[in-house]
Amino acid sequence: MLTHLKIKNFAIIDSLEVDFSEGLTCITGETGAGKSIILGGLSLIIGKRADLSSLFDSDRKCIVEATFQIKSYALEALFESFDLDYEDETVIRREILPKGKSRAFINDTPVNLTVLEKVTLNLIDIHSQNDTLSLLKNEYQFQVLDAIADNHRMLLQYQNLLAAHKITHNEYEECKKNQSESQDNLDYKKFLFEELNNSKLRVGLQEDLESELNSLNHVDYLQTVLASSILLLEKESLGLLDQIKELKRHMEGASDKSKDYKEIQDRIQVIDVEMQDLLESLKQKFDQTEANPEKLHELNLKMDTLNVLYHKHKVNNVSDLLEIKNKLEIALNETFSLDDKLKALEKNIKEQSIALTNICNQLSKKRENAISLLTIELEQLLSKMGMQDAKFKIELIKKREFLFNGTDQLLFQFSANKGGDFKLIKKVVSGGELSRIMLAIKAILSRYKKLPTLIFDEIDTGISGRISGNMAEVMANISEKLQVFTITHLPQIAAKGDYHFKVEKRKQKGESKTYLSLLNDESRIEEIAKMLSRKELTETAIAHAKELMN
Repeated sequence: MLTHLKIKNFAIIDSLEVDFSEGLTCITGETGAGKSIILGGLSLIIGKRADLSSLFDSDRKCIVEATFQIKSYALEALFESFDLDYEDETVIRREILPKGKSRAFINDTPVNLTVLEKVTLNLIDIHSQNDTLSLLKNEYQFQVLDAIADNHRMLLQYQNLLAAHKITHNEYEECKKNQSESQDNLDYKKFLFEELNNSKLRVGLQEDLESELNSLNHVDYLQTVLASSILLLEKESLGLLDQIKELKRHMEGASDKSKDYKEIQDRIQVIDVEMQDLLESLKQKFDQTEANPEKLHELNLKMDTLNVLYHKHKVNNVSDLLEIKNKLEIALNETFSLDDKLKALEKNIKEQSIALTNICNQLSKKRENAISLLTIELEQLLSKMGMQDAKFKIELIKKREFLFNGTDQLLFQFSANKGGDFKLIKKVVSGGELSRIMLAIKAILSRYKKLPTLIFDEIDTGISGRISGNMAEVMANISEKLQVFTITHLPQIAAKGDYHFKVEKRKQKGESKTYLSLLNDESRIEEIAKMLSRKELTETAIAHAKELMN
């Protein structure tokens, strides 16, 4: 509830500070005294736009600050979602700077207007005779019906399941799209994969092919080198092997004479063995090295194939080709598994649809029960407020698709005259009628859900004294459960308030300023008497005022 309001430098309010309590608070005052200005200050609190024309003194900033007691509203999660410090006593402040810049704060934390609106939506609800938007919106009508039907938990369950259903459906559509695209490219992907697979790709393939080709292209030169090398080793008397044998004999003789030459003899022996082995290797290589046109042709074909693959896939090494091959294999496997995935998604969609349909049927059933209750109570309350012939026809029409709150379409129809045709409420209801309907709805809703502080701005305009008394009674009943403010010109309503504030415009130093003061019992009787007698304070009016207040 709103416990404190402070306004500085706003319109014709220089400085105003006032405390409020629970129950029904009535605000009265002459036309032009500034009642709408106070309401304008509160409008800033709930996120309405502001401009420099709102400043009383254009050289000073405007401040509107409201303190709310919010312990019973269970708003901790909402505050946490916006990274705000939660306080049972929450202070909301708007500032308009002389240069026109506007700032908003919740518990001294700066916030933008979007956050401000979402938070204060739970704290304060302003209604005027021209404020028709909420009641005429289908979404709000559903909120009323679902509150009476106690559908809150079921709606949360439905919305969570609907969100999951949409995700599954989107995944299914994406999968179908991918399947279609995959089918179109399947043959080509298969061809590319098989082409790469048949090429027997491996790391180092290019290097090995280049080495083999180099050997075959220089076979004559290699044979000559090998033959010459063999001759150097084997040539009689002059060959390296014969010379090593001769050296061996010399060292054997030396070693017989002195053990100091034994190591040298052993080393020569090792060299001899190594040279013999080298000779065998050279001969083997010589036997293997021969012209092979067929092999050369085969290798050239493999190298040509490799170069074609490089060009086709725009790469320059075998590793990149192997990576492309692996990706193609994965893509092909995914394509082949899409059918199974689609079947699984279809099954999930069917199961989710069945679950959603069951919840929708339950929501519809509870709404149907709530409709009869809402209709009866609305008509009874409106009859008390002078709309004896008012009738409602509220219908639910089943839709095939899943909507944001089920499968129901709501037709909220109204007839103001006996025997008149039912038409959509937004097409036939007048401003005065709408005010009373809204009041009746708030009275009913207050029994089913925690409502924010209600502010009614002259919704009693054009209402007779007898009917206004009944409206005041309805407001008083609502105020037993929540805080209610009413800005009124009618003494019948002002007399029913738990508290009565008077708005006055006074001139000081040539300037008009607005003041708000809480009336005591005596001054309250006088104010109501003036409202009854239209400013003239008579004994009859005073007596009537006392009677109204009892």
